[in-house]
Amino acid sequence: MTENNVSQLQQYNTFIRRKKIVFFAVLFAAILIALFAVSAGSLNISVNEVFKSFFGKGDEMSRIAVLSIRLPRVTAAILVGAALAVSGAVMQCVLQNPLASASTLGVSQGAAFGAAIGIIVFGGGVVNSDSAATAVSINNPYIVSICAFVCGSLSTLVVILLSRFKKDLGPAGLILAGVALSSLFAGGSILLQYFADETKISSVVFWTFGNLGSAAWSELLILAVIFAVSMLYFMLNRWNYNAMESGADTAQSLGVNTKAVMLISMGVCSLVAAVAVSFVGIISFVGLVAPHIMRRFVGNDYRFLIPCSAVAGALLLIIADTFGRLIIAPVILPIGAITSFFGAPMFLYLLSRGLRTYA
Repeated sequence: MTENNVSQLQQYNTFIRRKKIVFFAVLFAAILIALFAVSAGSLNISVNEVFKSFFGKGDEMSRIAVLSIRLPRVTAAILVGAALAVSGAVMQCVLQNPLASASTLGVSQGAAFGAAIGIIVFGGGVVNSDSAATAVSINNPYIVSICAFVCGSLSTLVVILLSRFKKDLGPAGLILAGVALSSLFAGGSILLQYFADETKISSVVFWTFGNLGSAAWSELLILAVIFAVSMLYFMLNRWNYNAMESGADTAQSLGVNTKAVMLISMGVCSLVAAVAVSFVGIISFVGLVAPHIMRRFVGNDYRFLIPCSAVAGALLLIIADTFGRLIIAPVILPIGAITSFFGAPMFLYLLSRGLRTYA
């Protein structure tokens, strides 16, 4: 091996080492913020007491607060944030669109419409009068998830068809198509609510605010399994995504079946995003913001971008939810509103950048 080759190998190893450092740094930050989120609230609990609660020890009130209220909420933030972020990263790759995500392409809104069908038509949601914090829950997660997936997939199918047969549409055109689909599904949701009774209407409206505290352990288990399978598929195709970053023609010359990869990947993305939305309501922009933040540090190498996006999405959603819980405690602000406030400026920036660079 020549001296030049040795130097290039050292540079490559340094490059890879930096990406690994970024991943573990974000992971460490997510763990710290998660511990803070579990301990902070109306009842302040020390980190030591939190660890005692994990093992069934310590004060009874602390155990109830940690294991029954805060830990499921933080777990939901981790799973939902990671799911939306990873689906956004993969969508941006297979569609060659830096603005693609479940929220901007109408997938989340389609899933929300499907969830509304599950709640209103099939009775999948119930209203509890005991507490505003738990005013709505999903008593049939299977029906709601199936309905959300079907309607989210309809939006995904339209986007796929537009991207395949209208190649001159451009990223901005796809986003406008997503806006149109979002309006269509919003209109459908309004019609459903118009013919529903007050109980079901209040259930749907509260659900659309976004509430991480509404997910039970059984629902989180469903999401965790689907997310794990999705991550496995995405990581197995990481080299295909790297090839597709150079364009469909280049990827095909390297032996990548771009049509199959795109169709299956979009289907998996819509599944994991739809299930996440069906349990906690509409949470916007996490799938758009997290991958672009990580691209600043690890580039478009999907060996690292996929896991880094997952961790970053989890971190962002934990921070947003903790902020919403503590800013005017004991009132809990809707998580959907919090993510929209920090996600909308990023979307406008990427839109203006995308119009200049990609249209």
